Amino acid sequence: MKRSQKRMFIQVFLEMNYYFRQRDKPMKTLKDKTVWITGASSGIGEALALVCAREGANLVLTARREEELKRVAAQTGLPNEAIMILPADLYRYDQVQSLTDQVMARFGRIDVLFNNAGISSRALAIESPIEIDRKVMDIDYFSVIALTKAVLPRMIKQNSGHIVVTSSVMGKIGTPLRSAYAAAKHALHGFFDSIRQEVADYGINITLVCPGYIHTQVSVNAITPTGEKFNKMSRNQQKGIDPLVMASKMVKAVYKNKRELVYGGKEVLGIYLDRFSPGLLNRYLHMQHKKNSFAD
Repeated sequence: MKRSQKRMFIQVFLEMNYYFRQRDKPMKTLKDKTVWITGASSGIGEALALVCAREGANLVLTARREEELKRVAAQTGLPNEAIMILPADLYRYDQVQSLTDQVMARFGRIDVLFNNAGISSRALAIESPIEIDRKVMDIDYFSVIALTKAVLPRMIKQNSGHIVVTSSVMGKIGTPLRSAYAAAKHALHGFFDSIRQEVADYGINITLVCPGYIHTQVSVNAITPTGEKFNKMSRNQQKGIDPLVMASKMVKAVYKNKRELVYGGKEVLGIYLDRFSPGLLNRYLHMQHKKNSFAD
């Protein structure tokens, strides 16, 4: 490559780098920002409410259980004018436009949307009726993109916003007894990776979050082939990371405008092993399945 070509290449690179840095400016604070959190009645969602409240945000809390939302709201210590309790079953995603209108009527804008609501599964694919797969996809995928599509026009109009999506390590790899859950989480990556550049010119940023094992009720509430709850705290969940630690990482990811946040224990190594030695990961997961390691 000639010297003149090198100079031109460097100049183009620097100009593109400057353009994207200016376009993708991160949100530096949540103070006085309107932050909408789904799945806010427990686990990571509850922890996000506490962390965002400490950052000075105005909060919108959504989940099915209104009494639990009131409990979380009280724990934030925010005054009534800075918090909105918006109970809803996001499984009924035909309601999302009305919910969005209510938030806009209260606060006038939506700065950050934490798409955190979801459900896990515990079932062999061959034993699980298609209705179970459809329910997991409805809750973990379709309800998420439905709410996102309702919120995006408001963010586009205000020319700013950040959407954070709680995926999972299962959004990167698949393990036995988690086929429906892994499928829904993989779908989230396909959707949000696709729209990231569609909305970038409107000052809207997107972060996909892939937690490992977090100490929440996700395994207890996991759906089984009969449609009933698993009703058991898995060993890995019991030893999982404190939700407050995960929530703090997620807020920092907003401040740093991270495209993706992977955080957890040794289980996150599976993502990198899948990238560099997928055959080895496949053999390891098969071996663990034969030991029934994924059953709890």
